[in-house]
Amino acid sequence: MATLSTKHLLGIKDLSVQDIDLILETAKSFKEVINRPIKKVPSLRDITVANLFFENSTRTRISFELAQKRLGADIINFSASTSSVKKGETLIDTANNILSMKVDMIVMRHSSPGACVFLAKKVNAHIINAGDGTHEHPTQALLDAFSIKEKLGTLKNVKVAIVGDILHSRVALSNILLLNKMGAKVKVCGPLTLMPKYIQALGIEVETNLMKALEWCDVANMLRIQLERQDTKYFPSLREYALMYQLNNEVLSKLKKEIIIMHPGPINRGVEITSDVADSKHSIILEQVENGVAVRMAVMYLLAGINH
Repeated sequence: MATLSTKHLLGIKDLSVQDIDLILETAKSFKEVINRPIKKVPSLRDITVANLFFENSTRTRISFELAQKRLGADIINFSASTSSVKKGETLIDTANNILSMKVDMIVMRHSSPGACVFLAKKVNAHIINAGDGTHEHPTQALLDAFSIKEKLGTLKNVKVAIVGDILHSRVALSNILLLNKMGAKVKVCGPLTLMPKYIQALGIEVETNLMKALEWCDVANMLRIQLERQDTKYFPSLREYALMYQLNNEVLSKLKKEIIIMHPGPINRGVEITSDVADSKHSIILEQVENGVAVRMAVMYLLAGINH
């Protein structure tokens, strides 16, 4: 059986092209499983997974939990807001306490970039990064890639525009790294105040005009404005942002072609995208949610098969 080249999923940068191909292929099989009348397989029957969410997340947590249940794993759910972390317990203490319960795998979301890398060096369990600060969100990039490939048959030379708050988005960074590796072409679009300084170093183009970005791309991945991560004002108002960067029917009607519309969620309807566009036939937002479960099943199944 083919295996991953890494014991953990800490970020897209640690995955080879073969790893990504293997995850996407495996996810295809699991997507068939979750569409059967009996949606479970006992692949992780003897595996205990701890979900450590130090940051609020509804969609990612539910997606991982559902994937774990479909694979028959035993699950420990840990939410920092109700835990001893509030009393000053450190990340390593928390992890060691959970590991003493004989946990095989940890799915972790944390507000500090690199928290998962730190944990991987300290504990003997498979670590899956479910989002660390503004750094990476690898399973989101994998499910986005799976969704594009399912729709277009390939990732090679597909033109993807990532639109919105690139500066605060871990989804954007993971997507850029993965799409570059798989031979897709990427542009980022948004106000310059929401572009990270290093962005050009990733070998991608910055476009500040939404219409130009849409005319160029095959796929538009719309990101929300992450007001909760913004410590200063990056643009005058949400209304002003929406006037420049909102994907709505008026904008789409000016395009001479059809494009695929994606969104990692949660959607701020009426800001970066209007409801009629989010719910239109061009949108694959609900497919992304379904594919997220299949991709996360694939990642956990493949990691569980590695003993080194």
